[in-house]
Amino acid sequence: MGRILVAGVDTSTQSCKVRVTDAVTGEQVRFGQAMHPTGTEVDPEAWWIAFRKAAAQAGGLDDVAAIAVGGQQHGMVTLDETGHVVRDALLWNDTRSAPQARDLIRRLGQAQTNPAESNRDSDPCMLGRRRWVKAVGSSPVASLTITKLAWLAQEEPDHTRRIAAVCLPHDWLTWRIAGHGPAQAEPPADIGLDALFTDRSDASGTGYFDPANDSYRRDLLALALPADLAEQVILPRVLGPHEAGGRADPSIAGKNVAGGCVIAPGGGDNAMTALGLSMDVGDVSLSLGTSGVAAAVSPAPVYDMSAAVTGFADATGHWLPLACTINASRILDAGRAALGVDYDGLAELADQAEPGAGGISLIPYFDGERTPDRPDARARLEGLTLANTRQENLARAFVEGLLCSQRDCLELLKHLGARVDRILLVGGGARSTAVRAYAPAIWGMDVLLPRIDQYVAIGAARQAAWTLADTPEPPAWPVQIEATLTASPTPAVYAQYARWRG
Repeated sequence: MGRILVAGVDTSTQSCKVRVTDAVTGEQVRFGQAMHPTGTEVDPEAWWIAFRKAAAQAGGLDDVAAIAVGGQQHGMVTLDETGHVVRDALLWNDTRSAPQARDLIRRLGQAQTNPAESNRDSDPCMLGRRRWVKAVGSSPVASLTITKLAWLAQEEPDHTRRIAAVCLPHDWLTWRIAGHGPAQAEPPADIGLDALFTDRSDASGTGYFDPANDSYRRDLLALALPADLAEQVILPRVLGPHEAGGRADPSIAGKNVAGGCVIAPGGGDNAMTALGLSMDVGDVSLSLGTSGVAAAVSPAPVYDMSAAVTGFADATGHWLPLACTINASRILDAGRAALGVDYDGLAELADQAEPGAGGISLIPYFDGERTPDRPDARARLEGLTLANTRQENLARAFVEGLLCSQRDCLELLKHLGARVDRILLVGGGARSTAVRAYAPAIWGMDVLLPRIDQYVAIGAARQAAWTLADTPEPPAWPVQIEATLTASPTPAVYAQYARWRG
């Protein structure tokens, strides 16, 4: 008997990756990748084309027994009653709905006061944020789906009137893998909108799903859409962590597998990364990409009334509170550009300086910041003197500024009660030798460095194997740790940064 194969799909902002994997060992068997269009609004058909190209590059999916899709969160996909996309999807990084986010907060804050609420919140915006957090774990920002629907209702009412269903990017791609969609509609009256499904992790990033009670909040959705539409629109059913959603169309996957290819729930990219890293309670991942994400696994819902930490669900039945910075690896890019060096040159310069960069701190809010919430802020160098303004100190300040901003995220998670027993450093920024050298000193503990890999696709494949096996726990796949980074703590560096940050 041959080995059982599963497929994990990562439909990210930039590309689609397909990882065909051994269901028992987690070993990669085949891999394919195809690029997505650039921009913050995309015709979902481009995701389908990229998936088919990536699957073909991975040797096809005829021998795959289960598949799961992990993907970019929050994106708004609207479908009409025939299964056609109403308009191009607005992605998580489309910020045009920022005014609608503020309006949703204000409107909920102006609603009739609950006698059980504190009277100290006379500001409707502050009260609104607290109410949103209590309701769904997060307060609206431009990335969340509900704000994009509010924008659509205000700016494109003709499109809004055509909406029959709303889903997320990973939901839509999974729906197509199952054989649904207008091209497959026979007869046209049965195009499968009721077959849409999602999972807790991705649903918890919409702004209208309460992961603590596993229920949609259509009353909140009615703040964004016309009330009758909010009540009637089809929303994907939310599956449990390893509940099968259906079977793939044999022409797409599983043609040569007895019983066909099972489709697992899938999930948001951060939850799939956590699953791919086999994270458990006490683990925190710090991902340094374009943005920085600190995510912890929690056994209970997390409610941050300051709205700095989002209370998302994970892919296992737990929660995944996370704090996200807008600026991360590109802080190093700014340092390289300013000093006219490459990454190695930046690290070599930084290594010539002492911790604390001679008293210089970079506050790295180049494009504003999300954590802390300072959208109109800009980056600045503090503590400059004639004596310390040297290239090596500036290089060190850029690296320390990146790491201190991520320490801010760690401190927020700790403040909310998250256990931090292990830190796993992932993302492109983890390649920097300077980041590896200074991270444990600034974060105050050893840092584990997993092998650089496609952890969203690995997490999706692991979930597919879990769904196929239908066992209480996901399969135990090894995570290769390349190194344990150690250094003597340098608390004065973060204290200096925090003093200038304010």
